Amino acid sequence: MNHVRGQVAANGHGSLNRSGLARLGLIVNPIAGIGGTVGLKGSDGAEIQRQALELGALPQALNRTTQALERLVPARDALEVITYPGQMGEEAARACGFEPTVIGAIVPRKTTPEDTRVAAREMRRLKVALLLFAGGDGTARDIYNAVGVGVPVLGIPAGVKIHSAVFATNPTSAGDLACLYLQGRVARLREAEVMDIDEEAYRRGIVSARLYGYLQVPFKTSLVQSLKTASSPGERTAMAGIAWQVVEGMEDDRLYILGPGTTTRAITSALGLDKTLIGVDVLFRGQLLATDVNESQLLGLLKGHKARIVVTPIGSQGCILGRGNQQLSPRVIRSVGLDNIVVVSTPAKIQALGGRPLWVDTGDRSLDQALSGYIKVITGYNEQIVYKVSY
Repeated sequence: MNHVRGQVAANGHGSLNRSGLARLGLIVNPIAGIGGTVGLKGSDGAEIQRQALELGALPQALNRTTQALERLVPARDALEVITYPGQMGEEAARACGFEPTVIGAIVPRKTTPEDTRVAAREMRRLKVALLLFAGGDGTARDIYNAVGVGVPVLGIPAGVKIHSAVFATNPTSAGDLACLYLQGRVARLREAEVMDIDEEAYRRGIVSARLYGYLQVPFKTSLVQSLKTASSPGERTAMAGIAWQVVEGMEDDRLYILGPGTTTRAITSALGLDKTLIGVDVLFRGQLLATDVNESQLLGLLKGHKARIVVTPIGSQGCILGRGNQQLSPRVIRSVGLDNIVVVSTPAKIQALGGRPLWVDTGDRSLDQALSGYIKVITGYNEQIVYKVSY
């Protein structure tokens, strides 16, 4: 991907400041994704954030924001970055060598959704050419409530649950697309859905997504993720075939780590067991060894054991690692081994990709690169395809 070089265009949708620099708004939700590796399935609410920190969770938003901003470094002299203090953007901008215009005020380490909304409204008033934000679906809702379709927006994926279509596929894709848009090489904006789910219901295994509205998002097919879609009733036969294919291949001396989803749940159903629909469970010798585990628990179980990870793509998005299954962290994946990852998918999910590759976004770029290439995907009983994986 070519980076922006030299003067950046206003692209007709935003504005240049008096010095002729394009204004890029930057908002970071510093606690986004903090509940992922510890298995809390979200980060909404002070109590969940407290629990995540007590379980040893480490914030990821700063790191993922700097990954995106690094792609904008060649255009640094042509941009004015407008952001909020400290963790809400200033730290990431300065880490990448930018000298941002810092507006507003926050209480350090105690940022709130209202801080996000106020920041977004102020950036709309300042007529930024693009509002780049790091977070998850809850952050996208806050941005939508503040600016609606009045400002072009692009999300850096940093949350646990990312159902919305306003996010780039990964942080570097967000930086690349921001570059292309500000340069005028991508002019198309599309109305992308802002979706979110009830986290309390989600933790009880009930997935109820609601459409909250739309944001105007720069669009390039390979760089922006699709809206998550649910499984259709017609896929049940395919799931059953996939399940028996996996079950018949299970080895008695190996753990089987099952990622979230209805396709992986079919595997436990074939064994007469119940699965945590939106959690990670572990099988051993045909029995549930552990349910709804987090990263730390997985690393403990893996000591002295061989294992395989079984995952399925998220709806029509195509992501197999890094969306809703952050418990399967880079440390867990490396402990299991890249050759021991099993991907299962109904043919309908593959067809819904329209030829786009499956993809990974683990937060570890060297691991993502190692996972890319071609992989076998089990699509039914005695049926498999070879499909491309990108990052």
